[in-house]
Amino acid sequence: QVQLVESGGGLVQPGGSLRLSCAASGMVFEFVDTAWYRQAPGKSREFVATITRAGRTNYADSMKGRVTISRDKSNNMVFLQMNNLKFEDTAVYYCYASWGMGYWGKGTLVTVSS
Repeated sequence: QVQLVESGGGLVQPGGSLRLSCAASGMVFEFVDTAWYRQAPGKSREFVATITRAGRTNYADSMKGRVTISRDKSNNMVFLQMNNLKFEDTAVYYCYASWGMGYWGKGTLVTVSS
């Protein structure tokens, strides 16, 4: 059974940084395309960043230059480093993996507030 578990969310001040983690069981990130999405209160879920099996990365325009997606093969984890966080980055952040079908984690809440 595939499970994705996010962690690393929390309360951060504007301009601060957070690193989100996604751990997988039943799946090896090295062999799948993985992404981060987010859903702000009252809004639909939106794409943040992706890393393909080949290691290619892509970012949402709104986050480009402020986030970095990476993968740790030895620990089978995917990370999202977020810097210079803004109020509008407040959202639940979800890990997503595509492996025959799509798999979602339950999300981790990021709150940017002063």
